Amino acid sequence: MPNTTIPAEFRADVETLWEFNQMHHELRPVDLGIGLGSHDLGVATYTAELYHQGYFPRIVFTGANAPTTIERFPRGEAVHYREHALSLGVPDEAILVEPNATNTGENIDFTRALVEGGEPPVRSVMLISRPYQQRRAFAMCHLRWPSVLTICTSRPSSIDEYVSELGDSNRVISMLVGDTQRLWEYARKGWAIEQDIPADIQDAYDNLVAVGYTSRVLVE
Repeated sequence: MPNTTIPAEFRADVETLWEFNQMHHELRPVDLGIGLGSHDLGVATYTAELYHQGYFPRIVFTGANAPTTIERFPRGEAVHYREHALSLGVPDEAILVEPNATNTGENIDFTRALVEGGEPPVRSVMLISRPYQQRRAFAMCHLRWPSVLTICTSRPSSIDEYVSELGDSNRVISMLVGDTQRLWEYARKGWAIEQDIPADIQDAYDNLVAVGYTSRVLVE
């Protein structure tokens, strides 16, 4: 049975990475909200809330499927996100669906292709994602769509609340570790801008890898 609590001996390292991977951007109105597809339907919920609060007039939901989402979202992440947003009162004409992206880079590239050259022009975007995906998404968007101002956000949630909702602390910690590694690995591959990784972040990452949270770690 999955563990729904964070082991006390690893909590400090987990919280260190949890906070670092969120950008803590101040929200402001933008031209376009982009809901990045994943297993987390809360992304669509929060995107709808932000729309109703007037932060953006249009939404793109982007995402096909990953192995972890095909069962939950058989018609594709973006399609299910759209349906959920419609159920929350977002009008159909405010939503565009990008149904083909299979990773964060494609989320950004395919969304850019979908809206670029249209009217009104998109000069600023808000990326709505899982909490631990924010910093990586920002770094990739900054490189791949440099002409727009990028703000990142996620549905407000503590690490304990997020683990409780997902129901598996090992999975959340492993994804958090994997996303942290991708910050420098993606920059090395030329897929994202380079970011400074403070020593305490590297130490927390190394500690969690050493105790076995490696299921999402890329083989270097």
